[in-house]
Amino acid sequence: MAIVAVPEENLTITDEAQIREYLGAIGIDYARWNVSGLGESATDDAILAAYKDEIDKVCARGGYTSVDVINVHSSTPGLDEMLAKFNREHWHDEDEVRFIIHGRGLFHLHPENKPVVAIEVGPGDMIRVPRGTHHWFNLCKSREIKAIRFFQDKSGWTPHYTNTTAERSYEPVCFGPFYAPPHSS
Repeated sequence: MAIVAVPEENLTITDEAQIREYLGAIGIDYARWNVSGLGESATDDAILAAYKDEIDKVCARGGYTSVDVINVHSSTPGLDEMLAKFNREHWHDEDEVRFIIHGRGLFHLHPENKPVVAIEVGPGDMIRVPRGTHHWFNLCKSREIKAIRFFQDKSGWTPHYTNTTAERSYEPVCFGPFYAPPHSS
């Protein structure tokens, strides 16, 4: 289950409906899907087949033309370089849509003229960050994530860096199960 934090507002949200409402108000789509009983060794094809109905609905709604499965873990070659690429504030020419199957990650969203919102995502979380939204991403402590990615055109998914260095003001850590929120909503 996702956790949303807005440090400037001393706000933490853990309730699914409240998360969906808060993120929706800033243009971010959030949903929960049931996590299939597939094991850790499931192939990409098996994962895509298990979520076919949900994938088809998202593709039809968002005009996505392809999907794939990304599987990143601590022994992934070039992991530090990959994380450095996405842990800087940037935006894309198309939506960034992810359904998390395994592991945890942290999106920092920086909507125009609004405070930065951190959302820790984990298994069952589906998020759509609309094209043009400033954001950055990092993995949680386990440094692993498996997710279904949706694309309208993979070439539009290139990061465009803002060079604001906003990410330097935020801790690249996840809230995790031992996180004690400053204020629950």
